[in-house]
Amino acid sequence: MPRRALTAHARRRVVPVVAVLITAGLVSGCAAEPSPAGTSAMPSPAATQAPSPESPDPTTTGPRLVPEGAAADNLPLFTAVAETVWASPQKAEGRAYIDGLVMAGFDQAAMQITDDATTIGNPAESLQFSVQWGQECLIGQVGSAADAVITITTDALPGGGCLLGATRPIDW
Repeated sequence: MPRRALTAHARRRVVPVVAVLITAGLVSGCAAEPSPAGTSAMPSPAATQAPSPESPDPTTTGPRLVPEGAAADNLPLFTAVAETVWASPQKAEGRAYIDGLVMAGFDQAAMQITDDATTIGNPAESLQFSVQWGQECLIGQVGSAADAVITITTDALPGGGCLLGATRPIDW
């Protein structure tokens, strides 16, 4: 799937989130080291433009995308993006999580997200989003029900995908 350019509206919403993520990485000064990649052969997600672990960017610290790694290796970055969006004014907007993950290098075509609102238009008490990573999934949940960011890794569903139930199209 060809990568589409972000619209001006999307850039206005995503750039502050990514800037906060980068700033948080610079200020934190340390991050959990990703665990070594598993020995099983696992299809890797689509190539990204993020720096590779072999050539780290000396201007940033903190979690980074590990394209050849397992889902667990990428959980620190997935969590950092989710926590950054959760701390922003867009914390109840599912698109902000997807856009932040895309800006961090995750493959949008491998993502799923639930609706931001209930069928009668109220804000959803819980919002789930995911990235399928080979045969595994990175799953995040935010919302007033937990009032926190919760992230996990788990196996992908047998038929593909990560989230059960209704999800909305990611067509922007």
